[in-house]
Amino acid sequence: MTEILVLGIETSCDDTAAAIVENGNRIAANRVASQIAIHQVFGGVVPEIASRKHLEFLAPLIEVVLGDAGVGFSDLDAVAVTYGPGLVGPLLVGVSTAKALAYAIDRPLVGVNHLEGHIYANFLETPDLEFPLVALIVSGGHTDLVYMTGHGHYQLLGRTRDDAAGEAFDKVARYLGMGYPGGPLIEKTALGGDRYAIPLPRARLEPGSLDFSFSGLKTAVINHVNRQRQLGYETSLPDLTASFQEAVVEVLVDKTLAAARRLGVERVALAGGVAANSRLREEMAVKAAENGVAVYCPRVSLCTDNAAMIAAAGYHRWRRGENAPLTLNAVPDLSLTGIK
Repeated sequence: MTEILVLGIETSCDDTAAAIVENGNRIAANRVASQIAIHQVFGGVVPEIASRKHLEFLAPLIEVVLGDAGVGFSDLDAVAVTYGPGLVGPLLVGVSTAKALAYAIDRPLVGVNHLEGHIYANFLETPDLEFPLVALIVSGGHTDLVYMTGHGHYQLLGRTRDDAAGEAFDKVARYLGMGYPGGPLIEKTALGGDRYAIPLPRARLEPGSLDFSFSGLKTAVINHVNRQRQLGYETSLPDLTASFQEAVVEVLVDKTLAAARRLGVERVALAGGVAANSRLREEMAVKAAENGVAVYCPRVSLCTDNAAMIAAAGYHRWRRGENAPLTLNAVPDLSLTGIK
């Protein structure tokens, strides 16, 4: 098989990432420049600062991954870039860089949906992953259930109606004074807690719905803390975070497996930053096994934002001839399935 090298570029939020992937499934080089320390003081991502840091980091990072892979610009077959969804300023940095590079080296430009990239992290881990499958995309900005019958074929089954799961983690952590990003901090604190200590709601919505809702859960955590304070009691942070995390995980697992049963699908793929959560991975594996469903999940480093997943998704788009024009623009509310 001919070796096809795709350069991936990812700048949708606060991580500057570049990678080179061979034939859509082998990582030749993968680097991420994190901005977490920069944004922690603000309790969240500041788009203008993120944009400026992407400008500072991206070009040197591309040079680094070329060196890591032992290749030059002339060895590349395509340039893949995230063009949405995400923060418009950061997206524009990546898109502009990719367009300039594709033009300069006379290679095809491939626009990739960020959510699609998260799904394709699974193909870096399991190249022979078969269809059909149900993908749970769960991150700071998205909680979506997607049915895939083949490469590039997506059907939206359910999505969040308010806060995404990762967003709920961040907001609860901020309210509790834990810091940013909230997901890893809550997961770590929850290890010492009783996940059934505090009764918190599970939003099931109307019967048969595969949509999600986490805003009410976030409010329930706030109300619990306020009631405890009014009564003069101190809330156990490990118990509270463990109970909150369990409420999120239970709904994610139940609805994902309900979708698999409804469609008669035997494979489930986890994707997105929250897919790095150890409790979610553990519970999904246990419950899926009980239902005869196989679970696929990338290694933790490929769950969070990275460019290898963008290059992998870009490779399959390139194979289908889905190249982008040099007029490609950032689309902050880009939809994976055409539904917004």
